Amino acid sequence: MDLVWPATAWALWAATLAAAFKVSSRERPQRAPRHETPPPVVELLRGMRVQEVFHSALFELAARGWLMIEDDRLSLASARQEPLLPYERWVLERVTACLTGKPHVPVMAVMPEGSDLDGALVPLVRQTAIDLGLARRRWPTMIVPVLMAAALFIPWYATVSAAGLSWPGMIATMVSFVAGVGLLMAGRGFLLTPAGLEVAGPDAEPTDPEQEWIFTGSGWHGVEIEPPGSAAPGPNRQEVSGYVVKRWAVADADPETTGSTRAYHLAVHDGSSEQARSFLVTEGLYRDVLPGDHVRLLVRLRSGRVVRMLDHEHHW
Repeated sequence: MDLVWPATAWALWAATLAAAFKVSSRERPQRAPRHETPPPVVELLRGMRVQEVFHSALFELAARGWLMIEDDRLSLASARQEPLLPYERWVLERVTACLTGKPHVPVMAVMPEGSDLDGALVPLVRQTAIDLGLARRRWPTMIVPVLMAAALFIPWYATVSAAGLSWPGMIATMVSFVAGVGLLMAGRGFLLTPAGLEVAGPDAEPTDPEQEWIFTGSGWHGVEIEPPGSAAPGPNRQEVSGYVVKRWAVADADPETTGSTRAYHLAVHDGSSEQARSFLVTEGLYRDVLPGDHVRLLVRLRSGRVVRMLDHEHHW
């Protein structure tokens, strides 16, 4: 079988797609951000999980007097008249629904399902980032991704016509399906502007540790946390397991040694002690866990630094 023409068709389609992405990635003139960036937008631009974005919105509403958060309890405050951003209205509506007939609820009890957050909250926060000049759409309309998805018919048909139902034809069918669905699912795309990259960059201020959410489902009372590191004699490495009850990031006092401008912490509670134990972790591990997750860690006791995560059970 002659696959020269199918290969040429695939090469032309790939080259066209690459050219479209290159053109769309060019920086466009952007207006400066009009307001101070809301914390939920910052969390989204930093690539944090959607639950983190929702939790940040709760504390933003609390700071503006719409909600009251005390330890891990949340309640409604007196109604205010100031306007809310669309994502803030969505969050407040969800909280109000959860509090119907109750004076207060645990903060974690108002957390929506991940699918609700992805489908409703994230688009609203993204639009706020675009309105603030921190992000933009890759494509002005859906014309380009739709045309590129439709154009897959040409190399697919050329391959199937030449190879039939043999392995080249099956591979072409699979690639066409995956690429077409991927282009359409990605929609108009979402790219950070230079201002957005600055907000999300490593030099940005860490989140306020006082606004980090806590998990008390393990029996921890949300008060005592043992600092990282121990001078006690014994083996330097130890396995530690328990629930992540709190996580926070602070400016690193010695960035030259650690290679990072932030120090990332996890507090783990074993389910029986009065205190939770805190440990220093990498940024990647910090992003991967949330309060409520159950983890098993290998740690260096003297430094309080996590060597690696041995097991991870997601709560969310």
